[in-house]
Amino acid sequence: MVQAYILIQTEVGKAAAVAGEIAGSPGVISAEDVTGPYDVIVRAEAENVDLLGKMVVAKIQNVEGITRTLTCPVVHL
Repeated sequence: MVQAYILIQTEVGKAAAVAGEIAGSPGVISAEDVTGPYDVIVRAEAENVDLLGKMVVAKIQNVEGITRTLTCPVVHL
């Protein structure tokens, strides 16, 4: 299982709606609107890196109001 944090920038005023819509998606552990350079932080998991990438590109990036994402895979050192 691969987990990642997905940092999301949204259009002004869209953070709560974006977090709410993403929160119900399969593979999403949590989705919270935050302050700072990013508007929403998502923790997600998938069976492998390829499926994680597909989730980000096909599902998360298609949510209306998102302008940019940055995916940060969790590593265990």
